[in-house]
Amino acid sequence: MNQDPQPISPAALPTLYVSHGAPLFALAPGSTGPALTQWGAQLRAQHPDLRGVVVMSPHWMAQGVTVMTGARPATWHDFGGFPPELYQLQYPAPGDPALAGQVLDLLRQAGMDARGDAARPFDHGAWVPLMHLFPQADLPVVQLALPLGAGPAEVHALGAALRGLRAQGVLLAGSGSMTHNLAEFFGGVSEPAPYVLEFSRWIEQQLERGDLAALLDYRARAPHARRAHPTEEHFLPLFFALGAAGAGAHAEYLSREVMYGMLAMDAFSLG
Repeated sequence: MNQDPQPISPAALPTLYVSHGAPLFALAPGSTGPALTQWGAQLRAQHPDLRGVVVMSPHWMAQGVTVMTGARPATWHDFGGFPPELYQLQYPAPGDPALAGQVLDLLRQAGMDARGDAARPFDHGAWVPLMHLFPQADLPVVQLALPLGAGPAEVHALGAALRGLRAQGVLLAGSGSMTHNLAEFFGGVSEPAPYVLEFSRWIEQQLERGDLAALLDYRARAPHARRAHPTEEHFLPLFFALGAAGAGAHAEYLSREVMYGMLAMDAFSLG
């Protein structure tokens, strides 16, 4: 992307944006789940120094910049009305208080008033995609809250502040949804809605061009932006991944699947 003062080592990990879909994605992975599993295995083979994950999910929105600091976060089933077997799933990955401390230090050095939360559990925006990415649940995970009221530029700055962790064996990931209009959810629909494809492919085109300005202004420029995201919290984690990736990042798509006709499951690495 444009304007980036921080060079990135060739050995640095890529960043990741993943659409976590509905909670049932944990049980019905479609084609996206296996693609994430394959990518996670390849990442571990290529980067044996991988030591942890920092992930932003829209299902944790907090007043201000907040970081999970607990050593053993619980798996939170933060949803209702789904099959009983979904509530039996656990993702017992450890937290990492030391890594959380690094995250807090970097955010504060960037001028942010960051604080820790030792009681925060993993919400489904984190643990569901991580179940596919790293099914062994052996990598430490630290969640970063999406600050209430933050827009694309502010979330991009959060990622940029943590960019240096990529050269220290840390995967920086944004978990959201490429489209997220639940008012249009109808069970049994299989054909993707045209607006879903138009919005998603416009985003892909801007990523290919490295046009950060267009992406930051997506709400005004992208086709069907307000229909794709009546509220933008599920799109904002993309900017965390973009900020962590920095200028000149190339998007390598892992999935362009659409579930239920209206949930675009786009997932891609940036490096």
